[in-house]
Amino acid sequence: MSEWLVTLRKHRNYCLAERQRAFETNNQKSDEQVMYQYGAFCDLNSRSEYGSYCPLTCPVVKHGVMSAELTKSSKKHGLAWGNASDIQSKRTTELRAESEWYGRVNSDVLQGNLAKLDTAYNGFFQHKRGFPAFRKTSNFKSFQFKPGQAKLTVNCTSKKKRCYSHVYLPGIGSMRYLDSRTIPTDADIRTVTVIKEADGWYMSVLLKEPKALPEVPDIKTVPSAVGIDVGINKLISLTDGSFVENPKFGTNKKTRRQLRIRQRRVNRKVKGSKNRKKAGIIVAKLHKKIADKRNDHQWFAANKVVGTAAAIVQEDLNVKAMKSRCKPKREKGRFMANGQSAKRGLNRSISDVSWGELFSKIAWLALKAGKPVLAINPKFTSQECSVCHHVSKANRDGEKFICESCGHIDHADTQASRTILHRANLEFVSIRRKNLSGDSRKVTLVRDDSAIRGKRDQGKNRTSKACTERSRSVIPEKRILFEQLSLQLFD
Repeated sequence: MSEWLVTLRKHRNYCLAERQRAFETNNQKSDEQVMYQYGAFCDLNSRSEYGSYCPLTCPVVKHGVMSAELTKSSKKHGLAWGNASDIQSKRTTELRAESEWYGRVNSDVLQGNLAKLDTAYNGFFQHKRGFPAFRKTSNFKSFQFKPGQAKLTVNCTSKKKRCYSHVYLPGIGSMRYLDSRTIPTDADIRTVTVIKEADGWYMSVLLKEPKALPEVPDIKTVPSAVGIDVGINKLISLTDGSFVENPKFGTNKKTRRQLRIRQRRVNRKVKGSKNRKKAGIIVAKLHKKIADKRNDHQWFAANKVVGTAAAIVQEDLNVKAMKSRCKPKREKGRFMANGQSAKRGLNRSISDVSWGELFSKIAWLALKAGKPVLAINPKFTSQECSVCHHVSKANRDGEKFICESCGHIDHADTQASRTILHRANLEFVSIRRKNLSGDSRKVTLVRDDSAIRGKRDQGKNRTSKACTERSRSVIPEKRILFEQLSLQLFD
C-alpha cells in the first residue's frame, strides 16, 4: 500500500504537469490568437465551439509522452480523444503494461486518481477555486476503491473482546481489520478509501442504508427549541443553563509541554536521517491522539445538544475571519505593536476547539433525527440582555452578565444562548421545568401560540435589525442516508 501511494502521487503530479504546461502555453499568446488557434475554453467534458481543438488537449498532445499508437490515432482522427482527460486516461492504461510499478496498482484506483485531478482542474476554471497543487508525500496518503470492489467478511460475533474480520482489496489481497463498528447486514457498501495515518492504516467505508432520512419539519412548527452558544472556556452553553466543558485537548499545559519537547527532539536530529523520521512519527502520533480525543468529545457534545429539544438554533460564525491577523500599525515609518502576539494564543485556542467540525456533527445528527437547525447572526449576542434586550458592552464582565438597564443577572454564556434563541423569532414564551434523576434540572422552552410575547416585544426595537435579518437553515435537503465508518487495518 505504501508503494501504491508513491506511484499514485507521481502519476497525479505528472498528469498535472502536462495540464499546467497546457495552461501556460495558452497564456503565452494573445486572447485573439488563442481563440483562433485553440478555440475558446472548453471543460473536460466538451469541445470548443470553434472546432475540434481544445486548449486542454493540444498542449498535452504536444508536450506529453504519448505512444506511437495514440499519436497515430490522434493524427488520423483529429484528436479523437476530445480532451486532456481522455488522452491521459488512455495513456494510463498503456503504462500498466509498460511499467512494473503501474502494473501493480489496480486499474480502477489509477483511473479514480485521474478523476480526482479532473475535479480539481474543473474547479479552477468553472468555480474560481485555486489551481491544483503538486502533492508531497506528507499530503497524499489515501486511495479509493470503486463501489462493489472491496469485499468485507465479518467473522466475529462476540463483542466482549477485540474482534477481527477480513476485507479483500483488489490488487492487495485479504487483510484483517478491527471490527470496532458494527456494519449493518442490509447496508449497501459503496466506496472504500484506504488511509495512512500516523499510527497505522485505516479504511473508511461508505454505507448506503435502505431506510430513508426522516422529513425535517419547518422550525416554526416544532414544539420546543434550544439555543446554543459556543466558546473557549465553555465549549457549549445551552438555554437550559447546562454546559459542555472544553477539555482543551491541544492547548492544555501538559499537552503543550509534550508537543514542545517532542518537536524539539525532531529539530535536533540531522535532516534526512532515520532518527529524524522516527522522531517525527512520534510527534505525528501525539497529534493523532489529540485529534481522536477531540473528535470523540465533539460527538458527545453534539448528541447532548440534539437530544435536548426538537430544534436547534446556533450562531452563524465565520471562523476563518475570526482567526485572521491583526492589521499592522505604522507610525513614522516604523511598525508598532498591534496585539498580534496576544491574538496568536487566541487563534490557537480557536483552532483547537474546532467549532466548524462541531457544527457539522450537530447538523448531521439533527438530519438523522429529523430536527431543523437554524443559524442566526451572532452580532452582539454576548452584550444583549435576554429580558429587556438592551445592548451594551458594559453589560458583560468576563463570565458575569449584569444588565445596566434592568439589572438582570445571569451567566454570560447562558445569557448569550438565550439571546440566540430569541433572535430566531419563535413563539416560545413559557418555561416548564422537569424533574430529572439526581440533582439536575432541565429547562425546556415550550410552544404556546395563544400567549402574548410581552416584554420580548417591548425590547425588540432596541436590537439592531441587522442582527435578526440574516439567518439560514443548516440542514440540507437530501433523503438518502449514508454512513461513514472508519476501521483500522492490520497485516
